[in-house]
Amino acid sequence: MNLMELLPDYYIGNKTMEELQGILATDINSLVANIGETIDQCFIGTATSLLSRYEKIYGIQVDVSKSDEFRRERIKAKIRGTGTVTKDMIRETASSYSNGEVEVIEDNANSSFKVKFIGTKGIPANMVDLTLTINEIKPAHLSFSFEYTYNIQSMLKQFTHQQLSAYTHKQLREGDLT
Repeated sequence: MNLMELLPDYYIGNKTMEELQGILATDINSLVANIGETIDQCFIGTATSLLSRYEKIYGIQVDVSKSDEFRRERIKAKIRGTGTVTKDMIRETASSYSNGEVEVIEDNANSSFKVKFIGTKGIPANMVDLTLTINEIKPAHLSFSFEYTYNIQSMLKQFTHQQLSAYTHKQLREGDLT
């Protein structure tokens, strides 16, 4: 930004005014560049340097070795988990960790519930942190377990042994086969 353009013409050629406006322009340009970063820190979805502050506010142990995206998801899950615990709250929390559809199956007779991963095959990443989060939000008297989805033999019957030999065991259990 050239501030001299905003002043009357009689300041053109005035070395003192040009130097002063140059200094002010540098400061203004710096402010404009930094305001976006400052605004980003105000929102969990874009925060970076203030993530530890949000983690402390929500009682989450700060772990800077984790990625910013993971830390954001954990904070968001904690926010969703605030208030009265419902089946939907647990489902949404688990969904945020697995990036897939989740079903929560209640077993009231045994004071427990099961978190079933429908939209993700195999064991989703970050199960340790999901377990911690569920333990933080669920009532203390309830126990819970996880159920995972895998490809089963009847799904594989349509393929020949030759076709299946192109896949690893993990891909056969958890992959999308075509």
